[in-house]
Amino acid sequence: MRVLDALGKKKIVLGMVHLGALPGTPFSEPGEYEAVRAKALSDALALAAGGADGCVVQNAGDRVFAVDDADPVIVAAMADIVRAIDQATEPAFQIGVQILRNDLKASLAIAHVCGGSFLRCGALIGTTITASGIMEGDPYAFQAYRSRIHATDVALIAEIHSMHFTWLGGRPIGDIARNARAAGAAAVSLCDPDESVALRLIDDVRAAAPDLPIFIGGYTDHGNVARLLANADGAIVGTAFERGGRGGAVQVDAVREYVDIVSRL
Repeated sequence: MRVLDALGKKKIVLGMVHLGALPGTPFSEPGEYEAVRAKALSDALALAAGGADGCVVQNAGDRVFAVDDADPVIVAAMADIVRAIDQATEPAFQIGVQILRNDLKASLAIAHVCGGSFLRCGALIGTTITASGIMEGDPYAFQAYRSRIHATDVALIAEIHSMHFTWLGGRPIGDIARNARAAGAAAVSLCDPDESVALRLIDDVRAAAPDLPIFIGGYTDHGNVARLLANADGAIVGTAFERGGRGGAVQVDAVREYVDIVSRL
């Protein structure tokens, strides 16, 4: 079953697999890749054991990123890791791919070939400012590529309000959500460190696109998830599961406790 097939039937919990620095990136060290790969696999297995519905594999540990086209060595490493996770987990555990800053084509190719079922898209549409520079979506070129490689079964979760970027132009979040859906998004992801702002954003998207699934893409924890997910469909969770914060080892008990809270909503 694809990860979005269960939306409307249950709240979905996706955990982050934050990779360490990959080979060839500025902050990587020679000989570290096997340890990075082993930790990624361990984190994914911990998410699965804790009851998460899936994971998003993201190269967060690279720290600095090309805006659009990732180095081939990053693509190769992430393909290797995604395939390893796919082979080590049950089919029901869904795997998403996100190559930062926004290499959607390479992410799609990895998911399509290596067992992934969805992408987390930093910029499917529009223009944003990131720490890496200006990030622009190109939905026509991306969807043409998606069609050409016959990967339309890989679902797209489009980030529309994120810790990773700021929109240019100050467009209403409801308009962005509708445009993302028109460009092929099966769901959208949003978040804000201010809980009241996050709840307002959810309401605005619901009003503009009532049938569009919404993921909370950050800043949830065991204390606030019940409130934030009351009117949303799922959460993408990182630091709340990781020992010592972002990049730490995923803790099965933290995942299980969070999933138990969500299952009661």
